[in-house]
Amino acid sequence: MLELDGTENKSKLGANAILGVSVAACKAGAAERCVPLSRHIADLACKEDVILPVPAFNVINGGIHAGNKLATQEFLILPTGAENFKEAMRIGTEIYHNLKDVIKEKYGQDAINVGDEGGFAPNIGENKEALDLLKDAIAKAGHTDQVVIGIDVAASQFYKEGKYDLDFKSPDDSNRFVTAEDLGNQYKSLISEYPVVSIEDPYDQEDWDSWKEFTSSVDIQVVGDDLIGSNPNLIRKGIMENACNCLLLKVNQIGTLTETIQACRLAQSNGWGVMVSHRSGDTEDTFIADLSAGLCTGQIKAGAPCRSECVAKYNQLLRIEEQLGNRAKFAGKNYRKPAPVCPTDKPPAVTTLAIFMCHLRNQR
Repeated sequence: MLELDGTENKSKLGANAILGVSVAACKAGAAERCVPLSRHIADLACKEDVILPVPAFNVINGGIHAGNKLATQEFLILPTGAENFKEAMRIGTEIYHNLKDVIKEKYGQDAINVGDEGGFAPNIGENKEALDLLKDAIAKAGHTDQVVIGIDVAASQFYKEGKYDLDFKSPDDSNRFVTAEDLGNQYKSLISEYPVVSIEDPYDQEDWDSWKEFTSSVDIQVVGDDLIGSNPNLIRKGIMENACNCLLLKVNQIGTLTETIQACRLAQSNGWGVMVSHRSGDTEDTFIADLSAGLCTGQIKAGAPCRSECVAKYNQLLRIEEQLGNRAKFAGKNYRKPAPVCPTDKPPAVTTLAIFMCHLRNQR
């Protein structure tokens, strides 16, 4: 398809059409081989095992995903201390419902409305307020030792003329500009006070110098989404410049399963973590659940344990774990590096499109 399209950005055939065919071919390949989709993807990527990822539940929404004053887009909980995916789901769901009670008690009934991805959106404006709510909910649910916290800042949305406006959503044209250095110090303060182990998009996608300085000064996971867009060329640049240490992997950003696997293997072979992610406004399609398990990424971000488009992915992972039975493996505390990585130059074990075309020929 890439050869047929012949353009750098898939503008001839269209990225959406190419992606749909690529995913359909993968599903057809799994059906032809009579193996689960996650196993088929693992074979494509030369993975020995299928590994269930740690779910990163987006439980507090801000940024452009919510109507509150919070500049930061997502606050996530990761049940890394769970023994299996089923227990991780239970822990995340219990914390989510306890968080609802904590927010309601502190801010009232109106504060428990949810944002675009199912997380609560209380009308708060400070990161510490959100983290204190999470800390209380985690403790109330009895899971303090089993859960860590992630943050998706999505800083590009409030970057203006070299500074960051933490009041960019205020209706009265007020602003609260801070420098990249000040913002970095704020992040480091949060890391020291709370169990924050992952920060996504801490700076604007063009602010490479700030990314590099921050990544080299902390020992947590720094996730690149807007910065690299699942693009292998930008991943290579990020690796060379040590701009981040984890890839947020979105199949729609790169456009084919083949390129998705290549991007994942490139990141993992250079010591990066990989987090598979949905998109805001996603459908109930569960492909990324199988993708995350098959590629052994160790992490998946699919929203809160709420809304059908989010829960569908988590339910599929529960089914995968049930099908594997006592062979099931869960990333847990090894979420950043859950499995050995095969060489990036090793050819795929199975060619999806070849299987698909063979299947079509057999039907004639």
